[in-house]
Amino acid sequence: MIWKNRYVKWGLTAFCTVGAILLFYDTIFGSHALMVFVRKLLKAAQPVLYGAFMAYLLAPVVNFFELRPFAQVSRKPLPREPERQRISKGVRAVSILLTWTLILVMVYVLFSILIPELYKSLLQLVSNIETYYNTISGWVQHLLETNPTLERWATLQMENYYKLLEDWVKNDLLPQATTLMGIVSGGVFSGVYSLVSFFGDLLVGVIVSVYFLATKETCAAHARKVVYSLFSEKHVYWVLRGSARVDGVFSGFVRGKLLDSLIIGILCFFGCTLLKMPYTPLISVIVGVTNIIPFFGPFLGAIPSTFLILLVSPMKAVYFVIFVLALQQLDGNVIGPKILGNQTGLSSLWVIIAILVGGSFFGLAGMFFGVPVCACLYSLADFLVEARLKEKDLPLDTAAYGPDGPKPEPGAEDDPKTEG
Repeated sequence: MIWKNRYVKWGLTAFCTVGAILLFYDTIFGSHALMVFVRKLLKAAQPVLYGAFMAYLLAPVVNFFELRPFAQVSRKPLPREPERQRISKGVRAVSILLTWTLILVMVYVLFSILIPELYKSLLQLVSNIETYYNTISGWVQHLLETNPTLERWATLQMENYYKLLEDWVKNDLLPQATTLMGIVSGGVFSGVYSLVSFFGDLLVGVIVSVYFLATKETCAAHARKVVYSLFSEKHVYWVLRGSARVDGVFSGFVRGKLLDSLIIGILCFFGCTLLKMPYTPLISVIVGVTNIIPFFGPFLGAIPSTFLILLVSPMKAVYFVIFVLALQQLDGNVIGPKILGNQTGLSSLWVIIAILVGGSFFGLAGMFFGVPVCACLYSLADFLVEARLKEKDLPLDTAAYGPDGPKPEPGAEDDPKTEG
């Protein structure tokens, strides 16, 4: 029987090894079957993922309603356990209802006040495109008139690009016109279907989030149960500690950054209104949304906003730049530290690296989530390094490893006393 069990383990090990090699080869050089399966699985699980993310964001709000308005009700001593559980479930249900009511009120305010103003700004921008084109054309003509060399170079480049454009229209665009029309007509239906599918998944996600919020303690208990079943008792503590650290970084950064960006967008709206800036709702949305991206976000939002204002009034563009700089100083020195604190523990260099790497792989989402992910990896690496230093009885402070820090001792084979 022992030999049979050993053969079974060997067979399973060989099977898993061969399967892993084949999957690796297919992922790198083959048809990417694993990636296709993962994409289909993620697409099917999108409503659940939406619901889990919304529940993760709204859990502090539910806790607030439970601990503040209903604290006395939930703590009231009751003679029987069933009554205590019934009251607790009722408090949780009311808290979830109040949370989603608050969210719906905010969405209603957004759509009833901001969206119409944003629509008017977009209409104004579209109606003034010809005026802006003439303005830019006048700037270019004035620049070329005062620089003959630049004028000749620009004329030559325009002739070259005109020839390339003419060849592209004759050889590529016209022969594929029929195919292009088919793609466009199919793209319209595909876009409408994608939009309907997104809102359907979002609605299911809201329902799933209610379930997660109602049973968040039970879900956490199931997760800990799985951890205890998979890891030894010695490793369970470190797994739970690491999970708590990851939760602290993500919850603090994601929730804090979203709240910080909302505040910045509102302040930008009121500031631009007082300064009588053009396209105030549109600019406020751009500044607030791009502020979600750490470090580079303020610049990504300020550059196109400044250009829009510059087309209307160069002097107001200067005022807007000064206002945005003051707003970002307020955010970086007062609002951001109050809300975010030092949740990530990363230096500015690591934040830039995380944004660049995350953005190159996953776009805007990678630029946002790259910072907390990098913070978790940095925390793990720091923990492993300190654990090794403790084993070697070496100092943990980084300053101790400067030029006057500890020196490596020579080994026995390098000791000059042992030579000869």
